[in-house]
Amino acid sequence: MVRTRFAPSPTGYLHIGGVRTALFNWLFARKHGGQFILRIDDTDQQRNVAEALQPILDGFRWLGMTWDEGAEIGGPYGPYYQSQKLDRYRAAVDELVAKGRNVFDRVRPYVERIVGEVRHRFGRKRTEP
Repeated sequence: MVRTRFAPSPTGYLHIGGVRTALFNWLFARKHGGQFILRIDDTDQQRNVAEALQPILDGFRWLGMTWDEGAEIGGPYGPYYQSQKLDRYRAAVDELVAKGRNVFDRVRPYVERIVGEVRHRFGRKRTEP
């Protein structure tokens, strides 16, 4: 079964680019007899705007884009608010670290080298956090 999803972030109002992406996913799911899932990516707690979520949901309804699973209606693969999965993500990271499989430690030297080259090229000095 085809399952598509759209995951708006409630950091502001839904913009036309997000609507376009959601519409394509919704149309694809409907054409193929699949499901459209609406997951809320609310993990950016510093930028979330509580008042932004309801207009996003209302906008989809106004457009006639109903979802089969997700925010407000639930479903078998919840939770559909990413912030409700933080414990699951932390456990996965802890497991990777414990097994020595955390990719960031292996990738970090390359990232630092590339960042250094970019700063050098554009004349920016390294600043400490």
